[in-house]
Amino acid sequence: MCGIAGALDLNGQREFPREILARMTNAIAHRGPDDESSHFEPGVALGARRLSIVDLSGGRQPLCNENGQTWVAFNGELFDYPELQRDLQARGHTLQTKCDTECWVHLYEDYGSAMFDHTKGQYAVSLWDRPGNTLILGRDRAGIVPLYYTEVDGWLLWASEIKALLRSGMVSARMDPKGIDHLFSFFCAGTTRTFFEGIKSLPPGHFLKATNGRVSIHRYWDLNFPDAGQERRAADPKILVDELEDKLQRAVTKRLRGDVPVVSYLSGGLDSTVVLGLTKHVRGKAVPSFTIGFDKAGPDERTAATESALALGSKLTTLTLNRHDLADAFPELIVAAEGPVLDTSCAALMMLAKTVHGQGYKVTLTGEGADEALAGYVWFRTQKLRDSVNGMFGGQSLTSLLRWTALKAIGGPSASTDGMYMRPGIRPAQQDLYEFIRLCRPSVFSKGLQEELAGHSAYQDLDYDHPNMSKWHPMNQSLYLGYKAMLAGLLMIPKGDRISMHSSIEARYPFLDEDVVEFCSSIAPEYKIRGKTEKWILRQVAAKTLPPALANRPKTMFRASLSDTFLGEGHPAWVDQLLSPESLRKTGYFDPDTIAMEVRKQTNFPRITPKRFVYDVALTCVVTTQLFHHLYFGGGLCDLPQWDDPRYAGNTKPSDHYQKREASDLVGVLDK
Repeated sequence: MCGIAGALDLNGQREFPREILARMTNAIAHRGPDDESSHFEPGVALGARRLSIVDLSGGRQPLCNENGQTWVAFNGELFDYPELQRDLQARGHTLQTKCDTECWVHLYEDYGSAMFDHTKGQYAVSLWDRPGNTLILGRDRAGIVPLYYTEVDGWLLWASEIKALLRSGMVSARMDPKGIDHLFSFFCAGTTRTFFEGIKSLPPGHFLKATNGRVSIHRYWDLNFPDAGQERRAADPKILVDELEDKLQRAVTKRLRGDVPVVSYLSGGLDSTVVLGLTKHVRGKAVPSFTIGFDKAGPDERTAATESALALGSKLTTLTLNRHDLADAFPELIVAAEGPVLDTSCAALMMLAKTVHGQGYKVTLTGEGADEALAGYVWFRTQKLRDSVNGMFGGQSLTSLLRWTALKAIGGPSASTDGMYMRPGIRPAQQDLYEFIRLCRPSVFSKGLQEELAGHSAYQDLDYDHPNMSKWHPMNQSLYLGYKAMLAGLLMIPKGDRISMHSSIEARYPFLDEDVVEFCSSIAPEYKIRGKTEKWILRQVAAKTLPPALANRPKTMFRASLSDTFLGEGHPAWVDQLLSPESLRKTGYFDPDTIAMEVRKQTNFPRITPKRFVYDVALTCVVTTQLFHHLYFGGGLCDLPQWDDPRYAGNTKPSDHYQKREASDLVGVLDK
């Protein structure tokens, strides 16, 4: 992985200032500490920071094709690059490097913008075609690697992170209020929208094309499912189990490629344990592993992770954190994520990436993506129950009544909802959860924010309109939403790329391999949830590849405590400053009286009722939104420095604070 940035003159051939591009790439130096280079010509500039993983000495970029007419700057990995290189050479291309970056210019020569049909991996790419006066910006299918863009003063600017756009000095930082609405709806901005007004995220599976100053966005891939009843089934399920095992092993094998060592994240759950176990099958020895333990800050999986590491023969490093550690790390997390973050466990993962880097590694495998592919979250099981109840009572009447009763109990007599269906006739599993969280908006949002959002529907913002969706099984309709919103907006940003690359760590995702995703989308729902067992087919793979004690573990959610991190005993002083009436009035997003009242209730009453759970989430969103505003939009709310302070910079080594902690009892290493 690397970091890219660039500029295209949409109105002519002005020279882009070299010092501005240098500022942009320096802002993302943490993404590529090993090298920096750029390419300039009239009207266009490409810049790259390199994290050297493949062809360490020969992969400098931007680079060009044989005649120097096509240039590319690339962030990510093409995991089938050896096969691509052999194919390109067989078709007469001359390769100057062994790096996967060079494949892009030759694929473009052969296929033009259809080159994305011939690439597999995780990537964001910028490609300049001089004869065609065309710029291509593209992003991988799952949205693993980010790419942002904006237009200002006749320039199209793009970068791997928003920081680079801000550091250009050409882009003003302004909050997008609709982004706040997304946070209180989906826990993230899971579309082209970001939390910055005027700055867009290129959607997964899309490319941007700019030719002669005209900019257009094109979809080159979308997730698809068979019509209900037409999904793959087998008289003997073992056939499908074996096929999934083969595809996962191929996915892990490809993600072990490179010229640097690879490690793996390990929790106490099934997904990461399967990945670690497959590394042992591929290499004969499991790669080193890293895990997190929570000391009264959330479910602690240290025992389960240790058992997995011992059984598989993996050297395990354990990072132990408490809620004070999470709170202390949160400002740096918000700077890294470039938006409010609800999930406090993201701070733990950011610190784990620092630990991985501190041991000299650059690449880690992770088990993210299995729950999206195989219906691993609890809401998929509740959807199955809900649909069964509807079937017994001949329609939606009973669940509609239960839903209305629960919503009124939480939101009160003034509770309003967005209607029964997210799309005509379609109610995905996640909507049950989304509705509860959205109930708090009328009380916590200020009147000014509510007026500004009048007429806006976060639901309608979603890219959730596949032409075949009404024909799919309800579970697959929900899985599609998971890929579109939660995966791309939450798991791949504050829990994925942004926090790993903040410490120059490339995370790789076997469960998001294109062939694995396609296989999982093709099989029948009963192979995903069978009875009360989620990810049934993956458990059958685990039974073949792991010791029995590891293969039968129940589903666990990797999470840390929410508002208790910020409101509990010993919380940081900056939390009180951010929630003060003065700070709340200064930002204008939230109602000071309501926030003060709900903070008192949340700290004085047990969090055992649905309403207290909803406000646990809501108050965490309030704190992180206020913190985000302070860090990126002018400060003045608390005593913390702003985003561009060196203390928040993504370093190529852990900060002094973490080095000191790690030298004591914070990190334990199990060498087996």
